[in-house]
Amino acid sequence: MAIMPLSIAVIPWAILAGSMAINAGLSFAKALAMSSMVFAGAAQLVSLSLVIEGVSKLTILITIFFLTAQHFIYALTFRNNISILPLKQRLSLGFLLTDELFAISLSPDKRHPDYMLGAGLCFYLFWVIFSIVGIVMANMIPNLSDYHLDFSIVAIFIAMVVPLIKNFKVVIAVLITCLSGFMLRFYQVEGAILISGLLGMLTAVTLEQFEKESQT
Repeated sequence: MAIMPLSIAVIPWAILAGSMAINAGLSFAKALAMSSMVFAGAAQLVSLSLVIEGVSKLTILITIFFLTAQHFIYALTFRNNISILPLKQRLSLGFLLTDELFAISLSPDKRHPDYMLGAGLCFYLFWVIFSIVGIVMANMIPNLSDYHLDFSIVAIFIAMVVPLIKNFKVVIAVLITCLSGFMLRFYQVEGAILISGLLGMLTAVTLEQFEKESQT
């Protein structure tokens, strides 16, 4: 139930990913395999866009590596809770670990493996089922991407980020990220999203360090 709102919000995103896979030239089986085995919304959409543009495989791999690098941080955050589990459970939770699962399991009392497994499986089923819907719709409704289903990506991340804004430092970091992102995109700076994200994180770390030094 905790992840149900995010699971519902991801429906347009999953439909878009499924339809884009078909538009990129993948067969039904390959499109389904991508959603069920890769299971990474942003990575799927970006990689499919790069495939459509004819970008090299190495460029796609490097781009996706940096795009999903935050999962290293997620894994380190849960390490003390997950490392004591058997390998089979660790691998299952590692596969199901998404931005959404991290968001609802961030509180220490929510890190029980059964809770995380149930939430992760729920989100996974929504993603795969509605990716299939997108795959089918791609053959029925032309130019499905023109319906701006990608707005669901923005909506779902807003729903995850807002509850985490609990102090002044985070507010400043989020504002810096948003403002720098808008400015860099306006001036068509390549890698604007990545740069703005790094600026936001640097701001948060700097403010945290400044607060610690002022207290000593």
